[in-house]
Amino acid sequence: MENVYKVFGRRPKEAVKQIEAGKTRDDVKDLGTAAVIDASFDVAEGEIFVVMGLSGSGKSTLIRMLNGLWKPTAGHVRIGDDDLAQIDAAEMRALRRKRVSMVFQHFALLPHRTVLDNAAYPLEIQGIPAAERREKAQSALDMVGLGGWQDSLPSQLSGGMRQRVGLARALAADTDILLMDEAFSALDPLIRREMQEQLLELQTKLGKTIIFITHDLNEAMHLGDRIAVMRDGRVVQIGTAEEILSHPANDYVAQFIADVDRTRVLTASSVMRKPRVMVTLGGGPRVASREMTETQMPASYVVDRQRVLRGVIHADDAVRAVKAGTDSIEGYYSTDYTSVSHDTPLAELFAPSAESSLPMAVTDDEGKLIGVIPRVTLLEAMVPGDTAADSMEDVIAAENAHGTSSGAPSAQGTPNGTDDSSIPDPRDGTATEPNDGTTTEGVRS
Repeated sequence: MENVYKVFGRRPKEAVKQIEAGKTRDDVKDLGTAAVIDASFDVAEGEIFVVMGLSGSGKSTLIRMLNGLWKPTAGHVRIGDDDLAQIDAAEMRALRRKRVSMVFQHFALLPHRTVLDNAAYPLEIQGIPAAERREKAQSALDMVGLGGWQDSLPSQLSGGMRQRVGLARALAADTDILLMDEAFSALDPLIRREMQEQLLELQTKLGKTIIFITHDLNEAMHLGDRIAVMRDGRVVQIGTAEEILSHPANDYVAQFIADVDRTRVLTASSVMRKPRVMVTLGGGPRVASREMTETQMPASYVVDRQRVLRGVIHADDAVRAVKAGTDSIEGYYSTDYTSVSHDTPLAELFAPSAESSLPMAVTDDEGKLIGVIPRVTLLEAMVPGDTAADSMEDVIAAENAHGTSSGAPSAQGTPNGTDDSSIPDPRDGTATEPNDGTTTEGVRS
C-alpha cells in the first residue's frame, strides 16, 4: 500500500489535493469524508500484520481496499505485481478466488448449508469438482477442530464454532493472503483467546500472509508480527509490539498503550543489560580474580570461547584456586545459576529472579550468554516509559527492600553501590563506571 487515500463524498479528488496541501480531515469535510489518508506500508510474505485503531480510524476501509471492494481515491494497493486500483472487474474476481480470502466479524455463513458445504463454498466458486472440494473442506475443518461437525447446520453451532467454520472456509480456499476483519470481536473473551491461540498454531504450520484488523490492543500485541496504529484515517506508527510499547510515536499511541500488560509483551532481550564481568574458561583463576576485583563484583558468569554459558564463579573460589596454584578454574566454578532464554516474557521472569542471588543470565538459542537482568531492571521495566524516570527512586527502594528481606545485601551493602549495567565487555581487562545512578543486585560472595 503506497500513499493511499480513500475519500467518500461529492468531490473526493479535490479533497485529496487539499489534504496534500496541508488541510486537515475536518477542513475538507464539505468535499467528502476522508476515511484513509496517505497510508503506506508493506506486508512481508508469511507475516501477521495487524491494523489497530478505534472506531472511525479507517481500519475497515483500509481492508476493503485490500480485497478490492473499494478502490482508492489516490495511491496504489498492490498484491504482487497487480495494482488493485488498475485491474478490471474480471481480474479482481480472479484475484479474490485464487489469492485472497477473508474472514468476517459476523461469520457470514450460509444458513441453509451444512458446515462442510459452507467450508467448501469458495472451492465451488472456483469450479473444483465436488469430491475434491469436500475433501479439502473436511481437511480444513479438521485443522480448526471441527472434525465430526461437518453435517451440522450453522444454527446448531456456538459462536466460536461458527467462527471456526469461517476460518476453515478461508483456509480451504488455499489462498496466500488471509484478510481478517475484527474476526474475533464478536466472541466471548475465553473463546476469543482460544481462537487467537488456534490462529497462531495454524500460522506456524501454514505460513499464510495475514492482515488482521482489530480495535483490541492486547489482541494486536498478542497476534501481530508488526502492528500499524491508525488514528483519524492516518497510520501513526508501525512496529513490533515491543517497539510500540517501548517507543510510542506520539502522545496518542502512549495513551493507547497505557493499560497494556507489559509483562506479556516485553521479553528478556528487551530489558537485559550487558554483563559487567565475564570470565572465560581458559582465562585462569588469577584473571578471574583480577576482573572481579577491578569491577568490584563478588561473582562472575563463566563462558567458553564460543561464549556459551558454563557456570558461575565466586571471588572466594577464585582466590582459593590461586592459593592452590592451579592454572584452571575447572572444579572451582558452580553450575548452580539461573538463566532464561532471550524470548522469555517478563511475566515468567519474576519467580526465577527472586530465587537467584545473581542477576539472571540471558542466553540465545545456542546457549550463548548475551546479557543479564538485575532485579532492579526487571522492576523498572514495569514502569511505562514516560513515567520511568519519575518512578525510579521508588523502584530502587523496592529492590533494596527485597534484597534486605531475602537475606541478600542491599545496594548500600555492595562495594560501591553501582549496578551491573551499561558496562562494556570486561574481558579486555578494563571496566567502566556506570552512568545511570542505579543500584546493583545483591550477590552472594
